[in-house]
Amino acid sequence: MKTSILKIMVIMFALAVNSTFSQWQPDVRLSDYPASSRTNLHNARNIASEGNMVHVVWEEGRHGASRQLYYKRSTDKGVNWGPDTRLTDNIGNSIQTNVAVSGQFVHVVWRDSHHGNPEVYYKRSTDGGISWEAEVRISNDPDGTRYPMVAVSGQTVHIVYDDERNGGTEIYYRRSADFGATWGAETRLTNMTGASYFCSIAVYGQNVHLSWEDSRDGPNREIYYKRSTDGGISWGADTRLTNDPSKSYFSSIAASEQVVHVMWNDERDGNMEIYYKRSSDGGATWGADTRMTNNATESEMACVTVFGQSVHLVWQDAPGQVEIMYRRSTDGGLNWDAQLQLSASSYLSWYPSVAVGDSVVHVIWEDFRDGSSAEVYYKRNPNGNPNGITQVSTNVPESFSLRQNYPNPFNPVTNIGLQIADFGFVSLKVFDVTGKEIAVLVNENLKAGTYNVDFDASFLASGLYFYRMETNGFTDVKKMILIK
Repeated sequence: MKTSILKIMVIMFALAVNSTFSQWQPDVRLSDYPASSRTNLHNARNIASEGNMVHVVWEEGRHGASRQLYYKRSTDKGVNWGPDTRLTDNIGNSIQTNVAVSGQFVHVVWRDSHHGNPEVYYKRSTDGGISWEAEVRISNDPDGTRYPMVAVSGQTVHIVYDDERNGGTEIYYRRSADFGATWGAETRLTNMTGASYFCSIAVYGQNVHLSWEDSRDGPNREIYYKRSTDGGISWGADTRLTNDPSKSYFSSIAASEQVVHVMWNDERDGNMEIYYKRSSDGGATWGADTRMTNNATESEMACVTVFGQSVHLVWQDAPGQVEIMYRRSTDGGLNWDAQLQLSASSYLSWYPSVAVGDSVVHVIWEDFRDGSSAEVYYKRNPNGNPNGITQVSTNVPESFSLRQNYPNPFNPVTNIGLQIADFGFVSLKVFDVTGKEIAVLVNENLKAGTYNVDFDASFLASGLYFYRMETNGFTDVKKMILIK
């Protein structure tokens, strides 16, 4: 009898996990104007999320010949969306935009030509996207710059971009140590005979990681990597990640603690596929290439993000029309779920971006289902990110328990232990001193056992916080202190 009950519980848990993975909600149209609304061309990050907030940027030509930047936000994890905000009003085109968020600071970069040649510009909001400050010119090059990317950790903002001032194309970098209020000098990060371009950036604490495509080794393009371990002040040597007789290009990079993930387009198999490489020691050494797609059509434009142990990959593929595809790993990239098609418009759907906030996975892309002009579409999975929860024992505890986080005080990551005495729905949430919900760490069915939950508070300010566990009639609340 006990064996039968155990089998039933295992089946119920498996069904719950599968249901969580498949809980992608219907597509939502975010833009609605006759002029095309465009997301970025390569490894874009047109969406960013933290806690309840979701931020989206795109380019659009609704006001005439020149394209301008628009912004939209959700304050309830993508359930509802506010009105469009126009971020630029320039004579030239404002294109190639990216967004990053840390607390109430939202950072946007783009390429703009209103001063004659294309340059990189920056704009920020200090109140979660309600209002926006004036633009700041980041580059000043008579030969032009392009494809900026922005990343943020706490109060340090990092921008990388391609620059043609020295004859070839090289990677340049600027940083701000005060939330984007002021900026340090430009730093040239590459200096090779071939072109270095299409840079992607990821940051975790003081570790800044870059990947880009490079033609220094001949006509083929390869993926290179570089890192800083002191917040962008100094940089290590270039590392060649691929060595492929065909082209490797359009990389996307993400990092969590010491694990770094890089995805890219690769033509070694005859047609274009997505390949993957990971480092488990902060970029010092790298594992073997992993082929992520195996399709008869071209798989390209990968965008990857990570939260704890959960890695999320989106890309575009052509099972019929070009559609948006998705894969997930819940163990830091060691194993991956089967691919899932997210869009189904029977028209072109391309240039996707993915972001994670708490348990919610957010995806946007450019879609032609509404006619000849493109629109921005959005999709969410409310429970698609397990938030770094790990089962450390399958022994059934005698009672439910919420343990004190360790370390405490902490900066910026801490661990919370849970004891689950019976299968059921478990909620673990973080609140500030006013009672406002800050993060959802667990929001799913769990079987009996002992669990550890990692909480990354890099987006929060120093202070006192509370975390509360609720399950099967059990409730407990504890305090924790973040010191940065």
